Amino acid sequence: MGGTAPTQVIKCQKCGTANRVRTTKASMQPVCGDCKAPLPSPGPAPVVVTDANFAKTVEGSRLPVLLDMWAAWCGPCRIVAPTIEALAKELAGKILVGKLDVDANQLTAARFRVQSIPTLLILKNGNEVGRIVGAQSREAILSQLRPHIS
Repeated sequence: MGGTAPTQVIKCQKCGTANRVRTTKASMQPVCGDCKAPLPSPGPAPVVVTDANFAKTVEGSRLPVLLDMWAAWCGPCRIVAPTIEALAKELAGKILVGKLDVDANQLTAARFRVQSIPTLLILKNGNEVGRIVGAQSREAILSQLRPHIS
């Protein structure tokens, strides 16, 4: 898979193989690379947020935003990542889920005074309305999100 096409890893329900699937090929039915069984279609993935696109992506969002402030070297960030990806699919159209690498985007991390990661910010119109620090369960994240979902 060349280029920078957005991808998602989908586990085959038949054989358990992890398959990388392009999310831009949503009209095609993905199949497992090993057993050729049909895979679930990829759903919406979290949006990559940067210092450069924060205003347009987050402040310009008509939906509440769940922003995962993370870093590649952070173990707890990797633990919570599958939950964030699942929430992006589950709550598509109700919230915008984004991921911001704090090492590559230090201005935004400093703006929100992020001192520990993972930090999940809940934002409306670019303003923080909630914060979850540390790796939390899906239920804990949802309990903080529910009041902000229309």
